[in-house]
Amino acid sequence: MTTAATVRDVGAADPTPSDLLLDIRDLRTYFHVMDGTVKAVDGVSFSVKRGQTLGVVGESGCGKSVTALTVMRLLDIPPAEIASGQVMFKGRDLLKLPDPEMRKVRGNEIAMVFQEPMTSLNPVYTVGDQISEAVILHKGISKKAGVEKSIESLRLVGINNPERRIKQYPHELSGGMRQRVMIAMALSCDPDLIIADEPTTALDVTIQAQILELLRKVQDETGAALMLITHDLGVVAETVQDVVVMYAGRVVERGTVEEVLLAPKHPYTMGLLDSIPSKGKRGQRLNVIKGTVANPFNLPPGCNFMPRCPFAFEPCQVHDPRIEEADPPDVACWLYTRAPGISLPPRKRPTVAPLEATQS
Repeated sequence: MTTAATVRDVGAADPTPSDLLLDIRDLRTYFHVMDGTVKAVDGVSFSVKRGQTLGVVGESGCGKSVTALTVMRLLDIPPAEIASGQVMFKGRDLLKLPDPEMRKVRGNEIAMVFQEPMTSLNPVYTVGDQISEAVILHKGISKKAGVEKSIESLRLVGINNPERRIKQYPHELSGGMRQRVMIAMALSCDPDLIIADEPTTALDVTIQAQILELLRKVQDETGAALMLITHDLGVVAETVQDVVVMYAGRVVERGTVEEVLLAPKHPYTMGLLDSIPSKGKRGQRLNVIKGTVANPFNLPPGCNFMPRCPFAFEPCQVHDPRIEEADPPDVACWLYTRAPGISLPPRKRPTVAPLEATQS
């Protein structure tokens, strides 16, 4: 796990409609299974600007990957159901596109890097065949040009001797090399947006750093936007410009990396930051967020984080705070929200030490 956490200093202008590349609005994705309905994504809203790096962070099961798969329309329907919302990409709602049109977008304008390349790559085809297949399909080029593009893509992600590597099968490559192949495949069609779902999971720390540096380098060279899904706040601090924090299918906080990591507002974000090992905690027992992640089949009334929150009070048990009602509108918490018809007593807003530089 990456633990170094120096915040990347990236100033960005306020977004305008022309800046927006991906705009997710009140997205709700449910799964209907034998035990009931799981609200995996429950009213999620956030946007990605052109050329921006956005981090989506949260515990396993919070809805990060399902949000990405909904954007790509890669869910099995049923049991999945996209109950409501919009996914606006370059002015088009991807949820309303016919399947043939969506196939033109998927892999071409939006590419996805999955967290486990060994299960994402086809074991019976060479890596060159798998990269060139997408390019030939989307760009309508010849097989020879597809091979040349495969070599170019592998060279872009730092793979030595790409002319030989394109003839190899996935099992002949290391884990880090396979992840580079997945990134090369994503880049082969020059997409406007890359969605990277836990791209450093199951890789050792040295390879993690190489992959993250590769993503930054590739983004700088291509100008593509990057949506990075991770549970590692160290990765977020080093890599992204803006952060979305999710819990139990909802966005609980969003803002620039400086705002979220140096001045967190939501108690869940504070808990995540407080549980990171650091120099100041050496020899001390690590802090943890008490309790367990909310049961998706039996979510608590009111705020989903309420049973685990040390600052919970009466409104949290009854009413669901919405991020759009907050003041400022970047945190879904009754410590900041003032909704019509709900009278709240004065509360001292909690504080937490900012994310420190840490060591592995």
